[in-house]
Amino acid sequence: MSQLLIETNLFEAKIHEQEGKLIVSGVLQRAGAKNQNGRVYPKDILSREVQQYQQLIDERRALGELDHPDSSVVNLQNVSHNVVEIGWEGDDVVGKVEILPTPSGNILRELFRSGIRLGISSRGMGSVKDGSDGLEVQEDFNLIAFDFVSNPSTHGAFLSPVNEGVNTPVCNTYCKTEDIIGKIILELGQEYGV
Repeated sequence: MSQLLIETNLFEAKIHEQEGKLIVSGVLQRAGAKNQNGRVYPKDILSREVQQYQQLIDERRALGELDHPDSSVVNLQNVSHNVVEIGWEGDDVVGKVEILPTPSGNILRELFRSGIRLGISSRGMGSVKDGSDGLEVQEDFNLIAFDFVSNPSTHGAFLSPVNEGVNTPVCNTYCKTEDIIGKIILELGQEYGV
């Protein structure tokens, strides 16, 4: 029976500022390894889905949300980012993600710039079967999106911003959380005339 499968990874990200765009890169998913949800994604199944996901990237429609909805549909109202590149490094699916200037994307941008570690999570539909290493994802798996979350299930899928040729200081503790909340409240207040 097909069900919604959500896999979250701590994403060790590198931040790149290109032409005014915030791009983060890192591991999106891992094949052949049991994650915190007890599931294992066979590499051949994940390879097939990465190859199919490339079409969404080529069409600039590889959108994701901030936080994980319990839906098999990407809600445009909650979109925060777009995957712009995907590929393999060994058993790791790696990629580059553009943070969009949407309300959710602005929150995501400020979290990254403040050094908050985030996870990236795959969302897909499919079934699982008991295997020797855990619950094995079956052939009917269909990758839907990658979303940013606070608690990843894939080991090492947290985003940890790293400056690359950018003179913007990165705070790797929660020292700027109040600043982020203040900016969000200010932006929402201006948007809604409060």
